[in-house]
Amino acid sequence: MPFVLPREPGLPPVTWASYAVTTLGVLPLVWRRRRPVLVLVAILLIGGVYKVVMDGPGQPLPYAGLMAFFTVALQCPGRVRAAVGAGSVVAVAASVKLEAGTARELSFTLFCAGAAYALGRLQYTRQAYTAAVEDRAAQLERANRIEAEQAVARERARIAREMHDILSHAVSIMIVQAEAGPVAVRRAPERAEAAFEAISETGRDAMAQLRTMLGVLREADGPAPREPQPGVASLPALLDRVRRGGPEIAYEATGRVQGLPPAVDTAVYRIVQEALTNVVKHARARRVSVRLHHGARELAITVADDGRGPAGSGSGGDSDSGGHGLIGIRERAAAHGGTAECGPRRDGSGFEVRAVLVTSPLEVGN
Repeated sequence: MPFVLPREPGLPPVTWASYAVTTLGVLPLVWRRRRPVLVLVAILLIGGVYKVVMDGPGQPLPYAGLMAFFTVALQCPGRVRAAVGAGSVVAVAASVKLEAGTARELSFTLFCAGAAYALGRLQYTRQAYTAAVEDRAAQLERANRIEAEQAVARERARIAREMHDILSHAVSIMIVQAEAGPVAVRRAPERAEAAFEAISETGRDAMAQLRTMLGVLREADGPAPREPQPGVASLPALLDRVRRGGPEIAYEATGRVQGLPPAVDTAVYRIVQEALTNVVKHARARRVSVRLHHGARELAITVADDGRGPAGSGSGGDSDSGGHGLIGIRERAAAHGGTAECGPRRDGSGFEVRAVLVTSPLEVGN
């Protein structure tokens, strides 16, 4: 302002040296985030030189020192802040004494320094809170991503099980019927016709189930079909298809038959389907019994045959030939809070699959 407006008479003239020192007192702020204490000391020393050595126009503005003090409060640990605060009080008192030397001036200067310090600590708290919120958000994002990836993996495993059950059962039945067809043509033509009809029906049923499953995956091609998954009510049709050209099958349902949750209903069908698939592929059985026992909160499934069971089934049947299907049975039972056992029958006359599924969880307090 002294370059623009005339100064009052008696005041020292404007000199370039005075403004050069004032400007020099601002430049250290460039490094205030790297060396806050050194920058504050440099600014105070430059201000002291200005007051003692230079006889410049008016009083230099204290903004540079307040900015440096704000940065010390923001970035420095407690011990450093305490030491800098004590030194600043001494420097402020000495500066005020050289100027007006009044208690009012001292109080005002200390108030400005205290306000800068308080703002620095408030900014520190705000940054710490923001960093904590961002870290929490990042953790939640990672957790959501991991959960989504796990959900995708579970869904892929579920689809793989469904595809395995559908295709393995259908292909096994079709192979058995096709192998029996040439023999039936020579000996009993009417049975050959039934075998070919069974092949056709099994193929159509497999295609319908695959179309339903793939339709859910192809959302871009239009609305997915809404046919329900097969359940206990579909077991008679499944047993009829396996009977044609295959073993004799006896079916029995005991206990108090009641409605099942949709997921359990489908799981029962798939377990019986996979057990029968193993019978057709590996057991060479003539008779099979399928039994469902409905309990109060559990459903027991037993599929027993008089054949030789899957290859290597002496230790539970987890071989290359039948192991994937038996593992799928155990996984389905475990997914519904139950268990599954696969192995030779107790009397040694064949192979048996036993599974228990929870249909109604226990209520809290019961």
